[in-house]
Amino acid sequence: MIDDKIIEACKKNDRRAQEKLYEWYFVKVMPTCMRYHRNEEDARGVLNIGFVKICRNLDKLKPDTPFEAWVRRIVMNTIIDEFRKNKNYLQLVDIKETDRELEIKSHLVENDVWSKMETDVLMGLLKRLPEVSRKVFNLYVIDGYTHKEIGAMLGISDGTSKWHLSNSRKLLREMVIKLRQSNVHEIWAS
Repeated sequence: MIDDKIIEACKKNDRRAQEKLYEWYFVKVMPTCMRYHRNEEDARGVLNIGFVKICRNLDKLKPDTPFEAWVRRIVMNTIIDEFRKNKNYLQLVDIKETDRELEIKSHLVENDVWSKMETDVLMGLLKRLPEVSRKVFNLYVIDGYTHKEIGAMLGISDGTSKWHLSNSRKLLREMVIKLRQSNVHEIWAS
């Protein structure tokens, strides 16, 4: 847990306090960064950018705001900002499916598989999703954002966000079926 003394020392550019804050911060937010990036190098890059933003804005932290929640918000905003900077490869998709079709398809994923699957295997599967579909899946399923919020964050329409969620679920379902058939977890580690 980070105490107020460390935060105050960081505001004064105390390197030892910043190191302690970074160690605490790394453990708390690196898993989030890894969910949104295919490799550790990219995840660390966005993590470090977020850490710099945190250090520069410590004086803006309100006393009644929980520190960890504030840190997580900055990290999520940094992930989204970096995505926006690099979205030149983003291809918008024409939406042909209705909300009802998406709702029906979303329930086809076998929930028992998710609960039994090892975290590292699931992370490996998520990394195999196309970039935008993976981000939408993470934002919607794991972080709890609505399609409207995701659309605003990523600069896409609500319908495109829904399509990417449906697409990611379809692709994950196919990968889970292949995984079950092969019963070899190591192929997903790459």
